[in-house]
Amino acid sequence: MRAEDEAAILACIPSLRRYARGLAGDPQRADDLVQDTLERAWSRYSRWQRRGELRAWMFGIMHNHFVDGLRASRRQAELTPVDELPEVPVRATQSDGLDVRDLDRCLRALPPEQREVLLLVCVEELSYQDTAQVLDVPIGTVMSRLSRARERLGALLQGREAATKLHRVK
Repeated sequence: MRAEDEAAILACIPSLRRYARGLAGDPQRADDLVQDTLERAWSRYSRWQRRGELRAWMFGIMHNHFVDGLRASRRQAELTPVDELPEVPVRATQSDGLDVRDLDRCLRALPPEQREVLLLVCVEELSYQDTAQVLDVPIGTVMSRLSRARERLGALLQGREAATKLHRVK
C-alpha cells in the first residue's frame, strides 16, 4: 500500500469516529467499531474499486459490521420493549452540554435505519448517492428515511410524538 493510500485512510478516522458514536451510542463500543472498520479497510484495500469516495466505502464497511453485530445480539437477547424505553427527554436550556446530551439521547431513540441516514447526510455530509451506496439502498429510500428521521428527531427534541403520515390504502 502506498503512503498516499495510508494517509487517505487515516484522514477518515475523525469522520468514522463521529459516525460510530452516533451508531453505537457508547464511546467504547464506538472505538471498537472504528478499529474493526480500519482493520477491515486495511486488509481489503485492494478490493476497493476506486469507483466512489474512499470515506463512503469505509462507512459502508462500518455500517455492515455494525448491522452484523446487531443481528448477532438480537439472536442472543430480546430488544427492550417500547414500554420500557426512557421517557422522551425535554430539551434543556441551561447549557450546550445538556443540549448535546439530549440530542444524543434523541438520536439513539430513532430507528437505526433513520439514525444512519441522518448521520451520514447531515453530520458527515455525504451525498444522497454516496449514502445510498453505503447503506445499499435506493436513493429514494435514503430521501424518505431522512425525511422521517428529521421529523421524528424534531418531535423528540420538542418533547412530543411525531405525527404519522401513513394512510391506510384499501
